[in-house]
Amino acid sequence: MAKSWPLFLSLLTLARLGQCQQPAKTNLAAGDCGSKAYQDTLVARYLDRGANRVSYLSPQWGQYCDSLIAACPNIAQAYQQKAMPLIDCGDYAKAMPLLDQAVALDANRYLAYRGFLKCIFTKDYAGAITDFQRVARLKPNGREQDHTYAFFEGACELELGHYQLAETAFAHDMTLQRGPAGQGEIHFNTLLYAGVVAARLKQYAPAQTYLQQCLKAYPQHPEANYYLALTYQALGQPALARPYLEAAQRALIGGYRLNEDSISYANYPAQITEYEVTQAMKEIGG
Repeated sequence: MAKSWPLFLSLLTLARLGQCQQPAKTNLAAGDCGSKAYQDTLVARYLDRGANRVSYLSPQWGQYCDSLIAACPNIAQAYQQKAMPLIDCGDYAKAMPLLDQAVALDANRYLAYRGFLKCIFTKDYAGAITDFQRVARLKPNGREQDHTYAFFEGACELELGHYQLAETAFAHDMTLQRGPAGQGEIHFNTLLYAGVVAARLKQYAPAQTYLQQCLKAYPQHPEANYYLALTYQALGQPALARPYLEAAQRALIGGYRLNEDSISYANYPAQITEYEVTQAMKEIGG
């Protein structure tokens, strides 16, 4: 027994030493979905090193998103990422509830994005206006898809036939783009839509000014050429309308479009096809 006692003390000392040499516990508890740091580790695992390494049209994309949601159901990005392939495939019935969940979890990040989808993809113009007016209160100088919130609000009012409200929205859009010093450049599609709105209000002189400014920035703009032609046609000047219709037709044949990021997936407000140009040319005897 006397010989075993020193051995016992040695083993006890080694055990205590081993405990002291174990890595210190972090403050991050496993499974703490309320922790931003823990959420970031899951996003890195399931999205950065998972979904983003496969095509978003692959079934694996959705599986990675589902795994992230199962691990932490309060990560807004998981729902937005799961909605992406559904949006591109036109399955809005499944995509929008996912976006609604993303907005509920992080309105600051996803509310404007949902408004953009409603405006351009699902054509829920009233819903888009509500979203953009709400996010404008959260982030007054925010942007979505390189445009002010007022730009999309104006586009929605245009499609709803609320031309005076659209006029007000695009005026605000231009003020925001010019900035405090008043020197900022106006986006050519803002000029397009401001011109279309003015034409719908039968304010042909300002409509022509806006559309000509648009063409100065982007001479091959099909819609700007087309709607400028319509103003001359409305004023009984078909000879002046014809060159712009011909320019619109050449531009469309040449592949020119509105130059918006999502133009391949959805039609933008007031967007035209060759059919509209051909019909307009027939009306002036072209």
